[in-house]
Amino acid sequence: MVGSNFGIIYHNSSGGGASGPGNQSSAGGAAGGDRERSAPATHLSDFMSQLEDYTPMIPDAVTSHYLNSGGFQADDKRIVRLISIAAQKYMSDIIDDALQHSKARTHMQTTNTPGGSKAKDRRFTLTMEDLQPALADYGVNVRKMDYSQ
Repeated sequence: MVGSNFGIIYHNSSGGGASGPGNQSSAGGAAGGDRERSAPATHLSDFMSQLEDYTPMIPDAVTSHYLNSGGFQADDKRIVRLISIAAQKYMSDIIDDALQHSKARTHMQTTNTPGGSKAKDRRFTLTMEDLQPALADYGVNVRKMDYSQ
């Protein structure tokens, strides 16, 4: 594998015999240091190999299309899946925030009305009223179209 450390640079500390979080004591030996240094690379290579078996919610063809239209050519399908997972996480966070806005809004409505319905039986619908503040938290400005024109 080319670049087995994935661009991670480790600096050997030449300080006395101090054994801190980044330093190895003289009694510790080099084997412990090698194991600690290879652990992040091992975790990353394990994660990248797991991406081959994982199917994200956003298909690879859709992600590849938008990457290509943005000028990014990815030949490795693991990179495309990694970007798909990042986009899926981003969308999931936005939808979760919109759900929290919806719950807060409906809670305020049920507390203001006498004899409000139970919140456990309630189904939530994603509306622009809830989605707009959630997107604003992520820096995306959305406005409703003016239908009077």
